[in-house]
Amino acid sequence: MPLMRPIMLVLGLAALACVWTGSLPRLAGHVFYAHMIIHMTVVAVAAPLLAIGVAHSRLDPTPRAPWLFAAIPASILELIVVWAWHAPALHHSARHHPAGFAMEQGAFLACGLLLWLSAFGGAGGSGGDRERLGAGIVGLVLTSMHMTLLGALLALAPRPLYSHHAAMGSLSPLEDQHLGGAIMLVSGGISYLAGGLFLTARLLRERARRVGTVRKALI
Repeated sequence: MPLMRPIMLVLGLAALACVWTGSLPRLAGHVFYAHMIIHMTVVAVAAPLLAIGVAHSRLDPTPRAPWLFAAIPASILELIVVWAWHAPALHHSARHHPAGFAMEQGAFLACGLLLWLSAFGGAGGSGGDRERLGAGIVGLVLTSMHMTLLGALLALAPRPLYSHHAAMGSLSPLEDQHLGGAIMLVSGGISYLAGGLFLTARLLRERARRVGTVRKALI
């Protein structure tokens, strides 16, 4: 795992570079699904890669401030931030003003890192770490649920929710919104649910190891 950390960090930074530079941010000013690609890459791809890259290393801030890195409150904070930035006024600002875009993306990355570090960070191997794993599972599953709910709302809405939509090629504003919602629903649901399942498997392995240790002591 230590050898994988630099790779994860590089991949996370590369993901951010891919969506924050080039033509995609300019396209996002006119196309909703492009904006959603940026959003989901930041919170569901780059943030977990960066968090896994620093988890259980000397760069991991979780052991130094465990009160700050609590997965369930972090999930609730991400819910508030994500839903707020998808309100029409804030979303309009993020899509059409560089300062709004920078604030939105910074908030997404900060909340994403907070949640993923809360779930994957920690000292490792202690009883407290097992509690953190359990909280991480709950936090990631909750986030998967609210991402799926927002994605479904956008994908199934009968009319455009944002007046500043622009048709792109063969896509109408409503179809553009539906595609963006589908991107959130699928990518957000898969990423956070996969993280929760990974932590569940890790917790079960830890429990099996402890049971094996107790059995050996009794024999």
